[in-house]
Amino acid sequence: MSSPFPTGDRARRLALTSGVFVLTGALLAASAATAAAGPAVQHPGGTSVAATAQALGLSAQEELVVKDVIKDADGTVHTRYERTYAGLAVVGGDLVVHRAGDGTIKDVTKAVRTPIKIASLDPKLTPTAATSAAIKTAKAAKTAGAATSDAPRKVIWAAGGKPVLAYESVVTGTQQDGGTPSKLRVITDAETGRKLYENQLINDIAEGVTTNGGSQAAAPDGSQVAAVGSGASQYSGTVGLNTTKSPTGYSLIDSVRGGSRVVDLKHRTKGKGTVFTDADNKWGTGSPTDNQTAAVDAAYGAAQTWDFYKNVLHRNGIRNDGRAPVSRVHYGDAYQNAAWDDDAFTMSYGDGANNQHPWTQLDVVGHEFSHGVTSATAGLQYSGESGGLNEATSDIFGTAVEWYANNPQDKGDYLLGEKVFGDGKPLRYQDKPSRDGRGSVDYWRPGIGDLDVHHSSGVGNHFFYLLSEGSGAKDINGVHYDSPTADGSTVTGIGRDKAVQIWYRALTTYFTSTTDYHDARQGTLKAAADLYGANSAEAKAVDAAWAAVNVKA
Repeated sequence: MSSPFPTGDRARRLALTSGVFVLTGALLAASAATAAAGPAVQHPGGTSVAATAQALGLSAQEELVVKDVIKDADGTVHTRYERTYAGLAVVGGDLVVHRAGDGTIKDVTKAVRTPIKIASLDPKLTPTAATSAAIKTAKAAKTAGAATSDAPRKVIWAAGGKPVLAYESVVTGTQQDGGTPSKLRVITDAETGRKLYENQLINDIAEGVTTNGGSQAAAPDGSQVAAVGSGASQYSGTVGLNTTKSPTGYSLIDSVRGGSRVVDLKHRTKGKGTVFTDADNKWGTGSPTDNQTAAVDAAYGAAQTWDFYKNVLHRNGIRNDGRAPVSRVHYGDAYQNAAWDDDAFTMSYGDGANNQHPWTQLDVVGHEFSHGVTSATAGLQYSGESGGLNEATSDIFGTAVEWYANNPQDKGDYLLGEKVFGDGKPLRYQDKPSRDGRGSVDYWRPGIGDLDVHHSSGVGNHFFYLLSEGSGAKDINGVHYDSPTADGSTVTGIGRDKAVQIWYRALTTYFTSTTDYHDARQGTLKAAADLYGANSAEAKAVDAAWAAVNVKA
């Protein structure tokens, strides 16, 4: 089998180093003001942020804020920026500047190309009216307990095409399924009061699954040292676990992997949770009736996901800063879902039907972790086609984690969450997404962005399977697949490992917050050309796989 990685000179040219500058929306204006008031901010290539803004022809009222930098071994630098206008965050104003080693701008990837120009920054709508409108939107989405604790943020909304002054509100509560927390982001026109956009900030793996339905907890006091224990998981057999030893026993904290920890929510949906502890460093029994078993699966999944990103994609955690999120198990009562909360930096897992099938399978953990990676890089909006791509990205890397782990009890496959329902039927199928019978689509079509993001993700999932394995019927690792194509073409796969490298390169270098499927085609073509050559078999396969899911030039 050929190597999934570029070799020779191309490998040396494309070996990646990365520095991450994470700035949340609330910090954008302050950060921009600091950059403007202080010394000129430099980034790789020696060019100041102000000079870059000038070179791009931005107005005097616009500022760029560095979010992420990737430097190729040949000196090419890809700098991802957020943008402000008169000190206000520009939502949809993100862009990536691609510079040669000498600082020359080679290309720019923009979320939107419309110039930012606002006639007046004085809103006609009051903040109170904007809050009321946002709560009304949340109630229409059947959010229980809809409420806001903060005043709306004044922003420039550019993602819709024409930039307008707007308010951004976040309405909290509980989603329609009765268990999943809700953080509904609502953008309201500050001139007319019209709703411009809404999207969910809680990223979950399932849509509308029936349910009956914090923050980081402190580690134990006292001296602590790394230890190695063993755990009996429900889905992955007996596994090794990195833990932390203190005078009072062992805690499920992995100091080797960024302080990754697992906490028990004890069937609540709020609160800090309690770090799991144990006297003999032997965790769980493999049965869901043992409280520690779900924690074993979560800890093992988090470790395998961390190692996948580090060893395969050379990424040091979600934000590339070496810090791990908190895993929260026993979330809610019989909650059939798992969710990522970017603000809280947590992954939460329900115990599934009858509290007997925790949603802590390997690919589910990889899925949730990957939502954080998407947020830290492209920031794909969780709505419309970009939302489908966001979900597909988590499915793709969740699948890749399962193959990477090479666990005999949970073998690699192209089925998402096939163990969590207890009947062997997966949540999603990547070879033919429509097999789920719940609305996932196999091919792109106009209006696909109006679907639930878990269903529109089918296009990205299908592309990935075709690029990895090709079309038609085949048995892989004991599972039968039969992947069709929209145009009746035959697609030859390049192997999963190469497909993963191409998708990650595109996500971190060419995707933006508003990337749709046609933009994704261009981004992955560029990524394949970077990694393997513009006329390579890999680049041609990317083009063929997109055509096979009806995404064409």
